Amino acid sequence: MRTHYPRILVLSLLVTAFLFSATAQLPAQQVQAQRKSKLLFVTQCKGFRHAVLHQAEEIMEQIGAKNGFDVTITQMAEKYITPATLKSYDVIVFYTTGELPLSDVQKKALLDWIKSGKFFYGIHSATDTYYKWPEYGQMIGGYFNKHPWTQETQVTIKTEDKSHPVSRHLPDGWSMKEEIYQIKDFIGRDKTHVLVSLDQTKTDMTKPGVEAKDFPLVWWHDYGKGKVMYNAMGHRPDVWATEWYQTMTANALKWGTGQMK
Repeated sequence: MRTHYPRILVLSLLVTAFLFSATAQLPAQQVQAQRKSKLLFVTQCKGFRHAVLHQAEEIMEQIGAKNGFDVTITQMAEKYITPATLKSYDVIVFYTTGELPLSDVQKKALLDWIKSGKFFYGIHSATDTYYKWPEYGQMIGGYFNKHPWTQETQVTIKTEDKSHPVSRHLPDGWSMKEEIYQIKDFIGRDKTHVLVSLDQTKTDMTKPGVEAKDFPLVWWHDYGKGKVMYNAMGHRPDVWATEWYQTMTANALKWGTGQMK
């Protein structure tokens, strides 16, 4: 006996089958582009806690919503940075201080995650983090060592690379108020690409505490199959509120996850 189905049901089944077949044949990169990239923003502090953090969390959520990132914010890195949980994230952003409570297994998992082809983005005090974990310092590129120019001091910044998507929208140079870090144990320009730095010719270099000879502020390097970028700026609320800083952040996320070249 032949079963007769309503035409509308048959049509619906045919359309569903067609769409499933078409999706199955899409190139892998197109399927990837159809889902939101997952971003973990860690704002946990075991040292100084920046007053801007709540604003930074809100702005990161806004940047994510505008640019296709599903943002998770946590002050408990130990809950999310595990061998199992890391698999679901495409990018991790640190705005942190001190020795976060990760086990040795979790620390190794984080570095292995980046090396596997993922993206790590450190903001401002991310270099004021994990002084007792040398591999972290090598990964991010160096450690904070004083800020001779405080957040109320006018400094001049210069763009060194106008071709990179993170810095190509910036002017050649500009003045601003910001807390400028000097970096110790910097891995060096031969191992990383400096995009933005302090213009020493137009900045007061007689400030007490000035020890370094080079003052990179934004840099990136390959780390295994993955990428690491650090942006020393982001101490002040008014910096986070600017369009140029938010564009830097959005472009860093898109570049680091392969969505921008």
